[in-house]
Amino acid sequence: MEEQIPPARRRRGIYLLPNLFTTAALFAGFYAITAAFNGRFELAAVAIFIAMILDGLDGRVARLTNTQSAFGAEYDSMADMISFGAAPALVAYIWSLTTLGKIGWVAAFVHAAGAALRLARFNTQIATADKRYFQGLPSPSAAAILAGFIWFSETYGLTGESMRYVSLGLALMTGLLMVSNFRYYSFKDVDLRGRVPFMWAILTMLVFAFIFTNPPLMLFLIFTAYAVSGPVLTLVGRRKMRSERRI
Repeated sequence: MEEQIPPARRRRGIYLLPNLFTTAALFAGFYAITAAFNGRFELAAVAIFIAMILDGLDGRVARLTNTQSAFGAEYDSMADMISFGAAPALVAYIWSLTTLGKIGWVAAFVHAAGAALRLARFNTQIATADKRYFQGLPSPSAAAILAGFIWFSETYGLTGESMRYVSLGLALMTGLLMVSNFRYYSFKDVDLRGRVPFMWAILTMLVFAFIFTNPPLMLFLIFTAYAVSGPVLTLVGRRKMRSERRI
């Protein structure tokens, strides 16, 4: 009788490298909240942008090192909820929306709830969704709009109280756009490792130079333009479909 070889045990544990980036992004989001409680709103806004950079790196690191895992995906979603849902909403509330009473915390909640619903929908549709487009405004971009506006206002001496109605509109807009059905270009089909014309290198350099001339203003305008691109892209697509049906 042949000796049976016991099945190999599955190794338990998590991949360290990509989760380090996720933890760093989570830390940046949590730090933004604590900075806002201490009245350091400009630093809080910058911390949210740092969380965005780290959030963009963790997935790429996981794919490059072949360390993707279900745990990493879930952990990334939890970190995104703190960094791009709770943190921007609380920072905006402490900075400005608290002066509006109940309607202020309702607006902050709309942003936080929109981020939670956006992340839940993304996780359930990740296997079937078109990789070229996002359904609804991505939560990092929504967070960047609030953070960019606060950073810009603090840089130019605009108080939260004087800008409270703008903050109110932005918090409601970002929350609703995250749960909308508008399509946003994901840039996932851009091949960063492929060869491109030299002109692209020059354009990239100019874009970075343009941003660094006034980071708070430029970042706010860029992400606001991206938020507007969703409704425009969706409406253009629908008109194109209607014209094709008529033909």
